Amino acid sequence: MNISSNTTKRKFSLLITLLALGTVLGTAAPINVGDLFPDLTQCGLEGTLPELKGKVVLVDFFASWCDPCKESFPAMEALYQKYGPKGLVIVAVNLDKNKADMDDFLKEHPATFIVVRDASKRLVGRVKIPTMPSSFLLDRDGRVQAFHRGFKGAETREEYTREIESLLK
Repeated sequence: MNISSNTTKRKFSLLITLLALGTVLGTAAPINVGDLFPDLTQCGLEGTLPELKGKVVLVDFFASWCDPCKESFPAMEALYQKYGPKGLVIVAVNLDKNKADMDDFLKEHPATFIVVRDASKRLVGRVKIPTMPSSFLLDRDGRVQAFHRGFKGAETREEYTREIESLLK
């Protein structure tokens, strides 16, 4: 196969990533509200994680090719600016095959919250994600208290706000 243009290479890379992701996701049991979320420090993530025990944590899965992810990043940044000082930690988990794609995304959608990359797909292999973006809101004990499938603008922002405020009380 001769792949010459950047667009063709990107589409091919996306196809391979989706096939790999589909294979991994198809074997995982879904994480449900009330379940203990996997320990992020045991998933081989690229990047630095702070101590998460005792914190309210929003874990968001994103990729550079995901248009709703581009919309969700400013909302998560606003949430982090407002609730980070009160104990909220946001961990955005990138699923891009190439780190350069993640870096380009972050140039266009800067974030002051934590961003890590799941290049090994170990975390996504343990969490069944039905769509992109998908996010899990964890209580101080690491249990899933809310799950968000996709990003629906103001509706999702309002849900995040209500849920985060409840958990931070």
